[in-house]
Amino acid sequence: MRILVTGSQGQVVSSLVEAAAGRSGIEVVAIGRPELDLADPASVHAAIAAARPDVVVSAAAYTAVDQAEDEPEIAAAINERGAGAVAEAAAKIGAPVIHLSTDYVFSGDGDRPYREDDPTGPVGVYGATKLAGEKAVAAATPRHLILRTAWVYSVYGKNFVKTMLRVAADRDSLTVVADQWGNPTSAHDIADAILTAAERLRSDAAPFGTYHLAGTGDTHWAGFAAHVLDTSRTLGGPWAEVRGITTAEYPTKARRPANSRLSTDRFRDAFGWVAPDWRESSRIVVERLLA
Repeated sequence: MRILVTGSQGQVVSSLVEAAAGRSGIEVVAIGRPELDLADPASVHAAIAAARPDVVVSAAAYTAVDQAEDEPEIAAAINERGAGAVAEAAAKIGAPVIHLSTDYVFSGDGDRPYREDDPTGPVGVYGATKLAGEKAVAAATPRHLILRTAWVYSVYGKNFVKTMLRVAADRDSLTVVADQWGNPTSAHDIADAILTAAERLRSDAAPFGTYHLAGTGDTHWAGFAAHVLDTSRTLGGPWAEVRGITTAEYPTKARRPANSRLSTDRFRDAFGWVAPDWRESSRIVVERLLA
């Protein structure tokens, strides 16, 4: 099975390439700019047609949440029109598309984990463009799998875990928001789930649709940071005390969801796959980063 993933780098892209290397019969081809530029639909169609993949994973996106508030047109060009172009190109060659989306399509005002059928309501440009991208993908092809995820981290790219370890090396204490809740999600787990799902998508009875894919268990950002740094300390790495603060004490240009928790029951039932507990997955990442 040949899988094309959009983007030449990034957490999910790099994790997919790594995961495929350990599975026989699976080849992952990562293509990014300039050959495949989401802001240039013609390049998207040309690159996907030339690669002739069995499955397309739409992983590249505009993810600068605060910067999107100042660059709504650029965010829309990539997250909406670019995502739609990927799905259209996949449909033209008869390949299903797996599109990665985000918890930011919800307002974050709910008091329980969001289900796939809960009303969306993004409160910022990033979330709005990602929701528009979901709609563009669904309109382009019925053979789509939209996976909403959240709080992604890994040994690759820029992410929360790597930031906490870096900052703790220079400070005795850190302040981290403690009133935003979510499911820390390892990109390595996302890659494993995508490869599991991709095998099913080529069948006539493939369970296409929208699903939530996130780590098992929830916490707030301060709790996530404390676990990462406590794990680091046990392994001889940097550590700092974590003090929780409120969102109001850490203002940002774009509003963050207070509740980013996602229910993953539907993905479990359809694909028989459940992410490990977030503590276990984050420990593995910390161990790799410190090795």
